[in-house]
Amino acid sequence: MSAKDVFHNVVKHALQKEGWQITHDPFAIKVGPVEMAIDLGAERLVAAERDGEKIAVEVKSFLKGASAISEFHTALGQFINYRGALRLKEPERRLYLALPNRIFETFFQLEFPKAMLEENRVSLIVYDVQQEVIVLWKS
Repeated sequence: MSAKDVFHNVVKHALQKEGWQITHDPFAIKVGPVEMAIDLGAERLVAAERDGEKIAVEVKSFLKGASAISEFHTALGQFINYRGALRLKEPERRLYLALPNRIFETFFQLEFPKAMLEENRVSLIVYDVQQEVIVLWKS
């Protein structure tokens, strides 16, 4: 099991502030003998007569000092693999990649990252580290 991201609890608190119930921390998923762990699983009841909305969230920090493109390769690869595993095992659960607003407003606005997010249909949660709030949901 991999270590929690530096901003794991920031995202967890931000989701809870928006009414999400954290159901898994981490969200373990197994496809055959391959085991994976997505950072968080959460649910929110949309309406009493409807099924609850379910998500899984992979948290990334993109801290200064690390290579943004290297972290991007890792994050995108994990997202694609986790989404594939969810499609096989929990197709009703939507996967999101959570990242800090400062990296979203800089690196993720560059041509290449932007194009790769679109090409790979990456759903994002953009969060504010200091305020522990979600500033953008992007599907």
